[in-house]
Amino acid sequence: MPQSVCRVQPKLEFIQPAYSPLLVRLAHALLPVLMRFRLRAWLPAGIARVEAHNVETLAELYQKFYQGQVRFLMAFRHVEIEDPLSALYLLSRAVPKAARQQGISLPRPLHAHFLYERGMPLWAGRWLGWVLAHLGGVPVRRGRRPDWPAMRQARQLMRQGQLPMALAPEGATNGHSEKIGPFEPGTAQLGFWCVEDLLKAQRSETVYILPVNLQYQYCRANWAKLDRLLGQLERDSGLVAVDAIAAAAPAACYQRIVRLGEHLLETMTQFYSRFCHQTLDSEADKPLAERLQGLLNGALLTAEHAFGLPAKGNLVDRCRRIEEAGWTHIYRDDLPNRRQLPPLAQGLADWVAQLASLTMLHMRLVESLVAVTGSYLSENPSFERCAETTLLIFDVLARIRGDKLPRRPRLGYRQVIITVGEPISVTERWDDYQVNHRAARKAVLALTETLQTALTSLIR
Repeated sequence: MPQSVCRVQPKLEFIQPAYSPLLVRLAHALLPVLMRFRLRAWLPAGIARVEAHNVETLAELYQKFYQGQVRFLMAFRHVEIEDPLSALYLLSRAVPKAARQQGISLPRPLHAHFLYERGMPLWAGRWLGWVLAHLGGVPVRRGRRPDWPAMRQARQLMRQGQLPMALAPEGATNGHSEKIGPFEPGTAQLGFWCVEDLLKAQRSETVYILPVNLQYQYCRANWAKLDRLLGQLERDSGLVAVDAIAAAAPAACYQRIVRLGEHLLETMTQFYSRFCHQTLDSEADKPLAERLQGLLNGALLTAEHAFGLPAKGNLVDRCRRIEEAGWTHIYRDDLPNRRQLPPLAQGLADWVAQLASLTMLHMRLVESLVAVTGSYLSENPSFERCAETTLLIFDVLARIRGDKLPRRPRLGYRQVIITVGEPISVTERWDDYQVNHRAARKAVLALTETLQTALTSLIR
């Protein structure tokens, strides 16, 4: 999503999937380049090694899928924007290799339909929408409850698509390789819908959800690069840069991150108290996590007040509701082409779009920090966790500066560890789901919890 929209935009149309095996083959061929080199300034590519575990399970599921025995969807962790490349490696390299070793014949190219956030082509360019559509993607407006065009398309593909489905239950990246973010219930619901549709069609396939964990590690702990990045962020924040002590790099970096976080928290608390009229607790003796939650709540209250929204649900639910409200003010379903409007109506519509765009920045700030806790770094100040937290701070400062597509710093090449879990049968839970609406909701929540537990157990 662009940081600032200056004019009202036409209705946001649904991007129809147009799967092209030829484009998938091309993506498979280019994958080593895509993973290794940064082709655009905002892409963080730099994956040097891939380690995959229990891939045989996925190869066997694909075999049963093409034999008409199962329908399944893969539930991927969503850590970073490199995740699609990691998933592409799994399907283009790791699974075919495991299939050959087991004597399983699978069609090529091996691929899956997937869900992606509708805002991606807005901030990256229309070309990305074309590419994602021809790779078999289905766009979802995360804040729309529910996004019926996307849900109908995903439900149809889940029932009768030529490929399995893939999606991220977390709904958005959380920036933490070793911590699961909040789950949304859509994955479980899609599984139950598929069981229902198959039973209505008198089909006997078993429906599974397969958890797949993605975890990133740096090939080398480059504390010097992290030190330079922290120095840049300290200067950008108005702090005097601190020279790290090489002999105690982990401890020194941890203390600098805490110092920087405390400064940002204090500065943003003063901002929201003074200019947004939020009553925030700034007592320094309270735990950082508690004060951070107060700040995030204040940021969301500011946006919710501007859009006239209720402050209910968890932080993720509130972010999605604000996002959808912003989009409805910018991408107007109720207006004709802006060129057909008189100048007065054009100007007022542009005002509304500009105000909505600025208001959504409060929500974007929360998105960057929603997964941050005081314990993630303190319990294990490893290079990976220090780097992840520092990069989240970089994201916050970039959003506040108004950078459209900031070039995220690279702290070295990384490896990705892909771990395939055991299939979770949705069909076996159908009896619990079909009783009534209340039972269905409980079954969806129970399956979501089971999936979250399964993915958490795969973190190494």
